[in-house]
Formats: sequence, structure tokens, C-alpha cells
Amino acid sequence: MIRVVIADDQTLMRDGLQTIIDLQDDMEVVGAAEDGEQACELAHALRPDLVLMDIRMPRLDGIESTRRIKRELPGTAVLILTTFDEDEYIVDGLASGACGYLLKDLPARKIVESIRDAVRGQLMLPATVAAKLASRLAFLSGAPADVLDPSRLRSEGIRFTEREKKVILLMLEGRTNREIAGILFMSEGTVKNYVSVIYQKIGTNDRAKALLVLQGLLREEGASSPSGQ
Repeated sequence: MIRVVIADDQTLMRDGLQTIIDLQDDMEVVGAAEDGEQACELAHALRPDLVLMDIRMPRLDGIESTRRIKRELPGTAVLILTTFDEDEYIVDGLASGACGYLLKDLPARKIVESIRDAVRGQLMLPATVAAKLASRLAFLSGAPADVLDPSRLRSEGIRFTEREKKVILLMLEGRTNREIAGILFMSEGTVKNYVSVIYQKIGTNDRAKALLVLQGLLREEGASSPSGQ
């Protein structure tokens, strides 16, 4: 059973998330906090598997709360769930130890799936968030603009097979390896192998940077999504 603490200063959001999570057979909400200080206190007292953390809260914000929890309870996953998609929040949240950064407009199904995947150790980043992160990291690193230039990579002869393209397009939709496996009727291990080959071709195993580059590469080819979305 996955034990979850919810941290959000909006009562309606806390109650809604609790209802969604408690309906799952494999997870339960063991505590709910209305501010960052209380989130840290509940994490210490209850030792949950995961804290679902908002960003802007009174007393202590979600970034600092995440930092404290991960410093003192490294075995507890922290998954940020917020309405704010500013680059600074994304970078600071992940740098503080969060295992993912989700936006509140996600469907309930995606939120509970993300909780499961986060507890298993996967980094949870929707494609839109990953692209913002990649742009920010490129800027902060001072890397030359052409390092992440899809045209440059295309000129070097990088090509993808049709099956690789299907995997890439589903990655760009924010799908997990398990979801991709189900859609394409593969084993999860096979999908992981495809992802490794894709990363090797573009020269990075950083998911956020990879997604940004892959968006540009496939846009040049005019590829379409296999799932019809």
C-alpha cells in the first residue's frame, strides 16, 4: 500500500485529491497538510512513501518543504503538484529533491499513475514541463545554442526507425514506459531498450533535454502521433 501525505493550502483541492487517492486499491492518504511546516511535521510523524506537494503555501513554501523532507527523510518521495509552470519553480523544485513536477490540470488518472511511478523511482515530467526545464538548463549552463539544435543533429545524419518514432511521440505526450509498452504491445523492457537507443543517438540521457531535442527533430519530419492525440 502506497502511503501518501497531501500538502495543499486549498481545502477543496486537498479533499478532492484525498477522494481520488483513497479510491485506489493500492494507495491511501495518511495525512493532509495546509502549509509547508505542517507538511514537514506530518512527513516526520507518519513516514509516508510520498508527499504530494503544492508550491505556494503559507508559513513555508513547497520548495523549502521539499528540501527539508528530502534532507531528513531521503526515502520519502516528494512529487510536486501545482498550477505554476514557471521555469524557476521547476528547476528549484527538482534541485530540492522532488521526483517530479506535475500541473494540476492533469486528469485524475494521470495523477494516480504518476504517484505509482514516482514511488518506483521514475522521474515524472509532463512533456510541456520537460521542455521548459530543458530550455532553462541550457540557458543556465551557458551552452552554445547549437548544442540542442535539431537542425544540427539532423545534418549529422541522425535518423530514427518508424518504431523509434512511435516511441518518441508517446514520450513527448508524457507517457511512461509502461504506458508506451501497452499502447505499442511491447514489453516494458523492450521499450526501455528503445529509449536507451534513442538517447544514444542524440547524445544525452537527460530526459528533459532529450525531449526538447526530439520535439524539434520530429517536427522537421512532420511525424504524427500514433495514439491519435
